[in-house]
Amino acid sequence: MIYYVEDDKNVRDLAVYALSHAGIEVEGLPDGEALRAACARRRPDVVVLDIMLPGADGLEILKRIRQTPGLSRVPVMMVTAKSSELDIVTALDSGADEYLTKPYGMMEMVSRVRALLRRATDWGAESTEHGIVVGSLSLSLEKREASCDGEPLSLTAREFDLLAFLMQSPGTAFSREELLAQVWGWDFGGGSRTVDAHVLTLRQKLGDRADMLETVRGVGYRLKR
Repeated sequence: MIYYVEDDKNVRDLAVYALSHAGIEVEGLPDGEALRAACARRRPDVVVLDIMLPGADGLEILKRIRQTPGLSRVPVMMVTAKSSELDIVTALDSGADEYLTKPYGMMEMVSRVRALLRRATDWGAESTEHGIVVGSLSLSLEKREASCDGEPLSLTAREFDLLAFLMQSPGTAFSREELLAQVWGWDFGGGSRTVDAHVLTLRQKLGDRADMLETVRGVGYRLKR
């Protein structure tokens, strides 16, 4: 998923059209608040971020992304009419992976986004042909698909993110606060009961394998090896 953040609707719609036409899943967003809400629903693979935005500007939003567990390694491309060497250096030093100046060609923009997608990593885990396998559970970060005993699991975006995070560290116990920070991220306003609710629904969907999601008394949860 690509999030393209641009307050100019005409520019945003054109970019979204170009990326979609190239076969890339993309959502256009007008500002940082909309991006924050989108990231709470689903972790992006790449963020394309205009610098001049209403409210928090692109550089401030970039800083928040780099400070948010679960988002800190997401590739970010800054897009702006500012093209001086100082502007470019400032953005790159702030943590941007790419810098595209306006006006730009749609083919170039699509090509650069594809390059970032190839470099993208998911929470430090390597995507392999077989994805992540823990016991009876299999999961593909790239396809965002999970299965248990060979049967596909129908998961919400947040259930998938939670299961993916736990599967990358089987046997490790995480507190509810750690899970909120790593999976929900960026200023999430809900409490720790949110984690309990998602663990409950995950267990229901795992059926006979529900005991793989263990409660660690006084700590939180872990996925059995």
